[in-house]
Amino acid sequence: MTSIIPVESIVSKIVFLRSEKVLLDRDLAGLYGVETKVLKQAVRRNMKRFPDDFMFELTKEEKQSLRSQNVTLKRGQHSKYLPFAFTEQGVAMLSSVLNSERAIDVNIAIMRAFVQLRRMIASHDELASKLAELELHLKDHDDQIQAIFEAIQQLMAPPEKPRKKIYPVKSMSPPPTEVHYQNGSNTFNLPRVVNFI
Repeated sequence: MTSIIPVESIVSKIVFLRSEKVLLDRDLAGLYGVETKVLKQAVRRNMKRFPDDFMFELTKEEKQSLRSQNVTLKRGQHSKYLPFAFTEQGVAMLSSVLNSERAIDVNIAIMRAFVQLRRMIASHDELASKLAELELHLKDHDDQIQAIFEAIQQLMAPPEKPRKKIYPVKSMSPPPTEVHYQNGSNTFNLPRVVNFI
């Protein structure tokens, strides 16, 4: 059976207040397809069903904090009354108060959303715990890890080009430009030929 409301859209509306995962009255009213004041009237008529661990009214500071975080509350909405926040048990109780087919279907979807959120949090906590353990283990081996990183950096560095060796030039007198040849009594001055190899 497919849920009438995607679980992900419900999870995105769950907020953390007073160390509890809660849904606000306005969001619940939207999910149930009723006006917020209708939902609140139904709750007020059945207050015995909603102890403090099921539902609580936000303080002005909490309302302001949520508004500044841009969580479903916009200026001008809920200005006369403070919003109600419902815990998972409070949401479960709402289906009996609202007593409609849609309320039952919506509650099933919301319960699934809370379960999914719990799984996500447990998975996140497990990952955070493993990372903390790894970090603690790595601190014992800081010097070794640093040496490994340095070795990797050296391996990744481009090789240096070998420099050409420069030899010092000895001071010499320039070679003669002419060569003297004697052939018998005759002397010849010939230009010197330099061979380059």
